Amino acid sequence: MNTKLTEAIKHLIIVNVILFVAPQLLKMDFTNILALHFPQNEHFGFWQYVTHMFMHGSFPHLLFNMYGLWAFGTPLEKMWGRNKFLFFYFSVGIGAGLIYSLVNYYQFNGVYQQLVELGLSSTEIQHILNSGQYNDSIIPLSNKEMSEFYSLYHTPAVGASGAVYGVLVAFGMYFKDAKLALIFLPIPIAAKYFIPLILVGDLFFGMTRYSIGNIAHFAHIGGALIGFLLAWYWKNNQFKRWN
Repeated sequence: MNTKLTEAIKHLIIVNVILFVAPQLLKMDFTNILALHFPQNEHFGFWQYVTHMFMHGSFPHLLFNMYGLWAFGTPLEKMWGRNKFLFFYFSVGIGAGLIYSLVNYYQFNGVYQQLVELGLSSTEIQHILNSGQYNDSIIPLSNKEMSEFYSLYHTPAVGASGAVYGVLVAFGMYFKDAKLALIFLPIPIAAKYFIPLILVGDLFFGMTRYSIGNIAHFAHIGGALIGFLLAWYWKNNQFKRWN
């Protein structure tokens, strides 16, 4: 395997590393500005659909995403060229963020409408969202439902995972027989089997209560979906390299 960094991937990794290290060195928190917030949150900005892709919550998070970008993105950039790869990367990353926001809004709005039907005004609901406090004697929803409602509004998304999932799917479409291995199942599996397995896992954890940690599964699914559609279109229309 050629380990040389291609131009676009090299610069993407550099920017990601800088935005991970700089806030710690400067003792500044850029989360409210650069992370992707819920659209109705006061800290939301449309630019966050791009900037959240360069923010990471921990070093393992950064390392995992940058490894995936390098491992699966390198052959794609060599095949497509720098500009086409960058267009793809940002398209799937932004698309992942949009789909993530739509799913969150659907879940949030479901609880919001229940609160409206119980007679709460928009001001009262906003007070709950601001304070995290409510009268459980007049709100028959479970603590878990209300906690998730509060979390959807306040918890920002960070990371390049959505874009990397799009890259992973495109890699699988062009290099379907490449052998890959899971960390917890170190048996080489062809990409055409490995990648659907990963996506089914994300879909399962995203739609059930079994997810471990605060993982944006639907951002992964969104990136994979946009990546599939774009790569499928390019592959079937034989788009040329964009240098």
